[in-house]
Amino acid sequence: MSGDFRGKRAIVTGGASGIGLAAARELARGGAEVWILDLEVPEAPGMRGVVADVTDHESLSRAFAEVGDVDVVVANAGVAKVAGLEATTLEDWERTIGVNLTGVFLTVQVAAAAMKPRRRGAIVVTASTNSYDGEPNLTAYNASKAGVLGIVHTVAGELGPYGIRVNAVCPGMIRTPLTAGSFSDAAVLKEYFRQIPLGRGGEAQEVGRAIAFLASDDASYITGATLLVDGGQMASKFGTWGEAGAEFVGDQWRMK
Repeated sequence: MSGDFRGKRAIVTGGASGIGLAAARELARGGAEVWILDLEVPEAPGMRGVVADVTDHESLSRAFAEVGDVDVVVANAGVAKVAGLEATTLEDWERTIGVNLTGVFLTVQVAAAAMKPRRRGAIVVTASTNSYDGEPNLTAYNASKAGVLGIVHTVAGELGPYGIRVNAVCPGMIRTPLTAGSFSDAAVLKEYFRQIPLGRGGEAQEVGRAIAFLASDDASYITGATLLVDGGQMASKFGTWGEAGAEFVGDQWRMK
C-alpha cells in the first residue's frame, strides 16, 4: 500500500523504467505530483518528465528549479556493466562511478539545498545488496553501490537537524531491463535462487513499495537506514534450496 503523499511533490531520477518507474508509480498512487528526471522524457501517464543528466550539477540544478519546491527525492539512476577485473576498462569504470556514485552525490546535494530552507524532506537512495558483497565481474558496480551507503550514512547526520531524512533501499535480484538477460535463463535462475529463502527474484514494484514507505510519513523516525529488499538473500549465508526437498518450477523454487 502506498503512503499518503497528497499535496507533496516528488522527483525520481532514472524514473523512466525499472525500479525508478515503479517507485514513481507508487508515489503517484499515493497522491504525489511526480516528476521523472532522466536522459529522455518518459511516457508515463499521470507524471511529468524533465531531461536531466545526474552526472552534471548544472543539469540537475536546472531540473530541480523547473520542478520547484520538492518534498521527496528518489536518487535511483544507475548503470551496470558485467566484466571481469582485467576486462573492465577505465571508460566503463568512470561511467559506472559517474552515474551510480557521483550521480547520487550530486542529486542528494541539490536536493538538500532545495529542502533545507523548508526544514523538511525525504531522500531515498537506490543502493544494492552489492553494497555489501563482491559479486564477481561487477567491480565498478559493487564499488559504486558500496559508496552510496557512505553518502547515506554521512548526510543523514548532516541533514537530520533540518528535518530531512535520508535512507536507502538495497534490492537483490529484481526483474528490470538491466537483469532481463538473467531472468530469461532458467538455468541461471535455478542456481542463483538457491541462495534466496523466498526462492524467487523480486519485481520492481516490490522495491517501489519499499521506497514509497521510506519516503512516507510512516517512516518519520527512520533515517540513515538501509532496507534490504532481497527475499532474504543476505540473511542466508549457506543457501536454502536443494533438490532433496524442493524443485525448481518455472522461475521459482518450491517445496515438494
